[in-house]
Amino acid sequence: MAVGPATLPELKPVEGFRLGIASAGIKKPGRRDVVLMEVCEGASVAGVFTKNAFCAAPVTLSKRHLAQGAIRYLLVNTGNANAGTGEQGMRDAERCCQAVAELCGVTEGEVLPFSTGVIGEPLPVDKIIAALAAARADLNENNWESASYGIMTTDTRAKAACEQIEYNGKSITLTGISKGAGMIMPNMATMLGYVATDAAVDQALLQKWLSAAADKSFNRITIDGDTSTNDSCILVATGRSEVRVEEGSELAELFVAALNRVMLALAQEIIRDGEGATKFVEVRVDAAASVAEALAVAYTIAHSPLVKTALYASDPNWGRILACVGRAGVENLDLDALQIYLNDVCIVEKGGRAASYTEEQGQAVMNGEEILIHVVLNRGQLSESVWTTDLSTEYVHINADYRS
Repeated sequence: MAVGPATLPELKPVEGFRLGIASAGIKKPGRRDVVLMEVCEGASVAGVFTKNAFCAAPVTLSKRHLAQGAIRYLLVNTGNANAGTGEQGMRDAERCCQAVAELCGVTEGEVLPFSTGVIGEPLPVDKIIAALAAARADLNENNWESASYGIMTTDTRAKAACEQIEYNGKSITLTGISKGAGMIMPNMATMLGYVATDAAVDQALLQKWLSAAADKSFNRITIDGDTSTNDSCILVATGRSEVRVEEGSELAELFVAALNRVMLALAQEIIRDGEGATKFVEVRVDAAASVAEALAVAYTIAHSPLVKTALYASDPNWGRILACVGRAGVENLDLDALQIYLNDVCIVEKGGRAASYTEEQGQAVMNGEEILIHVVLNRGQLSESVWTTDLSTEYVHINADYRS
């Protein structure tokens, strides 16, 4: 199941960034489940990672290597998360980096490893290493679409986005892919994501912009409230366009806006492909006194099993939404001042059911695939949105059978 069209946009190549895909047969024989990405010399690389205390060995190693300096290769495997694997997991991640380094003529510290899949099982290192030569031979700047399929796990479709900026007669490209469908709850970052641009951006500034963009995209999505052990998002600036982006410039404003659009598109595609999803839901909280209270209300609604199952049933059970707003922990909440809407249909005002509301209006909204739950607190000027799914029987089946 997924919500909306499954078509990918045109994915323009990024000069200085190549991708190669190969089959290691980690979980399924013949499946292309290893992706090698080559970063040109001189590129800037930034990253954000899960805050789960049980973060996977490849996350720990990637953070360590990224802090050391230049990065030349990214290695992704699916089918096995290499998480909850102790010291052996770290040795296995290191072996994969060593193998890439030996094959490609770089140092181990110039390789970032990424794994996704089942937690708690030993990484099949020999299978991954055996596939590296084929992945390297497949390296190509035009392999974004193939790579988007190569990083999938329970995803039912690939996820990708692309933007181009024209500035003073020159163009800058931003292209990205992501994966994720379950175990999705933002705590930086809730999935695997890779975005590359041919702009020249200093590393510290690239990190700043990535963190800010991720906070408004991947940190605003939730499917099931579970923060993964392996979440990572990487942004690469190759500089091959010879267009340098400086902080505070007109170009920087254009670049950051394009980056934000790419990241949000990738994040929303994860929600549209949520495990078992039949609804794409935005929860928007307006007129809040703070970002914290807006997000508290939004996530209380988005995480509620009662709300999510009502969404799956297309049941306009607005009392469940009202109850979430009331238990979100907003201090001194004026019930008479707030409104709650389904799309543009007011369902709650003056502390109870809106006088204009009818069950037929609510049913018409809930029958749709895309729904806006809109809460207006009337306490301040701040607004936040999060995106979520319904909770279907298919979600239960997928996760009950995940290791089968």
